[in-house]
Formats: sequence, C-alpha cells, structure tokens
Amino acid sequence: MVIRSATFVKSSANHKGCPGEKYPEYAFLGRSNVGKSSLINMITGHGKLAKTSASPGKTRLINHFLINDSWFLTDLPGYGFAKVPVAVKKKWEKTIRDYLTKRPYLLCSFILLDIRHGPMKNDISFLQWIGENRLPFCLVFTKSDKLSRRLLNRHLAEYKKGLSAQWEPLPPIIISSSNTGEGREEILGLIERCNKDFIPPVIP
Repeated sequence: MVIRSATFVKSSANHKGCPGEKYPEYAFLGRSNVGKSSLINMITGHGKLAKTSASPGKTRLINHFLINDSWFLTDLPGYGFAKVPVAVKKKWEKTIRDYLTKRPYLLCSFILLDIRHGPMKNDISFLQWIGENRLPFCLVFTKSDKLSRRLLNRHLAEYKKGLSAQWEPLPPIIISSSNTGEGREEILGLIERCNKDFIPPVIP
C-alpha cells in the first residue's frame, strides 16, 4: 500500500464524539511508552502526524487520522504506566474499552507490545479482555532494533508460549521498529486486505 495522504481529522473525548463517516477503521494502542506515536509516524511516512514525547501519557484523547481519503487510523490513549492520577487512568480505560466495543467500522486493533520486556500484567489483562469480547486484533512487537536477533527470538518464543494457553491459533504477530521501518509493509498489507473485504454494516 502506498500512503498518498494522511490528515488529522479530530480528537474526541469518547466514542460518541468520533467521526461518523463510513470508513474502515484501525486502532493503534498499547501500554504507555510502548512507542505508539513513533510507529504511527513510521507507518504513514508523516514524521509529525502523531505527537511523540519522552513522557508517557502524551495521548489523552481518541485521535482520528484519515489515510488516503479512504480509511481511518485511530491513535488511542495508552494503558498501564503513566504519571497521572488513578482516576484519570480509569477514565482512559473506560474510554478505550467503550471505543473498541462500540465503533461499528473498527476492523482491527493493533496492540503494541515492547519486545524488550516479557509479558506484563497490564498487557495480559488487556489481552484477556480482548479475547473475552471476541475483538479482532493483531499483536505488534515494537523496538525490535533494540535487541539482538537471538534475544528477540527468545522473547518472542516466550510470548508465544504464554499466548498459546489462551489462543488457538495464535493471533497475527508482527515485529516492528520505528527506526528501521521493520513491520511497515506487514501492517499496511493487513490493512489493505481488510479494506478490500470491507462492507459497511447496517446500523439500526
């Protein structure tokens, strides 16, 4: 897929304020500080599309970007670690879960995990919730350039072993790096395949 245009559309406090156009939609989310904004910028080829920050918790709203005038890329708040009050974290969690279960044209969620670390409690809990709600998703392991290929493969094998206890078959898995561009074609390829099969559902 060639990205010809990527335009910010709007920020929304909750799913009710999100755009109403009938475009296929793809969410990007993960634990705070997982490298989500950098990955979005790498995927779209627009270096400043999503705002990056050294401080976790930069994204606090649901941000919609229109790609190629034909599909939405959605940047969601991070879950897990962030230096914000507990009440704010709970609000973000509700915002995320309401969005994922109530957006009618959401075709797939790309859940980002830092390959440098083993499975974390917040990630496992969130993936369990995703599975319980039967939501389509793809796991994207970020920051692959920070590890040797041997160590990366070891960490990936550990994740797969843990995931196999819940999923058969395993969900789609993509290895990525915002620095090297690894994973870009795989992510865009998955989106392109979903777009071809997209038929807007009838909303009562």
